Amino acid sequence: MTPGNRARLRFLARVIGKECRHLETTDLRLFATPFTTERASSLADDADLAERVEAFVGRFGRLQDTLADKLLPTLLAALAEPTGAQLDNLDRAERLGWIESTDQWMTMRQLRNQMVHEYMEDMALLSSALQSGHDFVPTLLNAAHAMLEQLKSRDWL
Repeated sequence: MTPGNRARLRFLARVIGKECRHLETTDLRLFATPFTTERASSLADDADLAERVEAFVGRFGRLQDTLADKLLPTLLAALAEPTGAQLDNLDRAERLGWIESTDQWMTMRQLRNQMVHEYMEDMALLSSALQSGHDFVPTLLNAAHAMLEQLKSRDWL
């Protein structure tokens, strides 16, 4: 492992640690009660709620992107595993036990896109997407922890 690769992995580990903490905090605040269509309909009049929704969507998507687009290929390369398209990398991550399933990851990606693009149009769809995103937070955090554990187990942090 080159010093540059080690520095990159350490940097990504720090970023992901922060992203996990921020997502957990926002998730707890936003979903203290279920996110219903009624709550979604109040977004135009409730600036605090609207900001929490924006924070959740942003943090959910950012952690997902950082894991799949940055850490995963860097970690695979450090382990001398072949890297390729994101789908191939996710398949390897599933095989290595770092994510539950590639299909589930792709569902989370579609969900994130739905949360972003349906934000103001369909409140029932938005509330359903947000609630589903909340349900996937543990899955996303578990993937982050599994990949970070690989770094720790090899003394790369």
